[in-house]
Amino acid sequence: METAASPFDALTVGPLRLRNRFIRAGANEGMVVDGAPSRALVKHHRDLAAGGVGMTTVAYGAVAKVGRTLPNQVWLRREILPDLRVLADAVHAEGAAVSYQLTHGGSFVTSCKVAGPTISASSGLNKAGLMRGNFFQRAMTGADMVRVTQEFVDAALLCREAGFDAVELHMGHGYLLNQFISPLSNRRRDEFGGTLENRVRFPAAVLVRVKEAVGDRMAVLAKINVADGVRGGATVEDAIVTARALQAAGADMLVLSGGRNVESGWFMFGSNHDMDEMRKVLSGSWLTGQMLRLSQLGAPKVVFREMYFLEHSRRIRAEVTVPLGYLGGAKSLANAETAVREGFDAVVMARALIHDPAIVNRFRDGSTKVSGCTNCNRCVPYIYHPAGTWCVMKPPNDPQLNRIRAAG
Repeated sequence: METAASPFDALTVGPLRLRNRFIRAGANEGMVVDGAPSRALVKHHRDLAAGGVGMTTVAYGAVAKVGRTLPNQVWLRREILPDLRVLADAVHAEGAAVSYQLTHGGSFVTSCKVAGPTISASSGLNKAGLMRGNFFQRAMTGADMVRVTQEFVDAALLCREAGFDAVELHMGHGYLLNQFISPLSNRRRDEFGGTLENRVRFPAAVLVRVKEAVGDRMAVLAKINVADGVRGGATVEDAIVTARALQAAGADMLVLSGGRNVESGWFMFGSNHDMDEMRKVLSGSWLTGQMLRLSQLGAPKVVFREMYFLEHSRRIRAEVTVPLGYLGGAKSLANAETAVREGFDAVVMARALIHDPAIVNRFRDGSTKVSGCTNCNRCVPYIYHPAGTWCVMKPPNDPQLNRIRAAG
């Protein structure tokens, strides 16, 4: 009789072999100095690697300076190659693989002022940038697409040179590539708009180019939405078409998430933000705090439930053969085992690993079966804190580590 797959089994993702199927999801850490990784970021991901994950994903590496949505985000450029190497080496020293999440904010630039209109799939008022004076967005031209594609390629090659094992192209949550996929953003009438097959054309082309550039030297993943979670947004039927297109483009794995930062953050997290904690952390930044408060207007009251994206993700699993990472409310060993039993190749976690970076080792040795994370979302505002994100139920980070570059 064939032995059932276990989340502790090794996993092959493209040319990459992971020691187990637990992946730390890309989620903003707020651990950046001058657009470069800080020593706090190195410690954060080293601790995750030492805690047993198969791979950890470093969040939001902007492929261009104007691709940042927050000022304290890494901007991937040759100047920071030494810092990237320190980060990759620290993770490898603990036996895990490391991926960099490559992102361009497009029109979703909430805390930086961009010269001129921001780029997006379509032109018009930029509601995400209003509080920072980014009032308008313009539709990308063919020349823009060529330039941005090359920026993704260059960022991937830089990560490979730094020793990273994988890159994850962020195509969800309302960032630039998702602005093409989602009908909430894409009102184009050319070959990049209208049908979902057209709307996914540019993101898929970016993935093809990145795959061609890195060849078999690193894995190329993509994060997509299972749905946008709001009326007029992309549905799970759209997600199936997206997954098929990215499978055809050569993705080594798709990480299944959901929701949009502006329209449906509650859907993304499976529970509401803690606005009292937001106000506390952002007391010195009225503009950012106001933007976040405005984003909560009309948000329904959502009670957290484990595995909240499972129904959507099952439908995608049934339609594609590409490896899939399940993300969304997995916070126990039983959840991880369920995900693998349902046919998902990896279990992707964020909040449970912020709460306890060593939870994979604790799952393995039997000392823990369920995360102590309460899904309160109070860790989220700390991406704006000088010390970077941490679980409020645990001791705070050392802010001094977040003032020194990784290679400083």
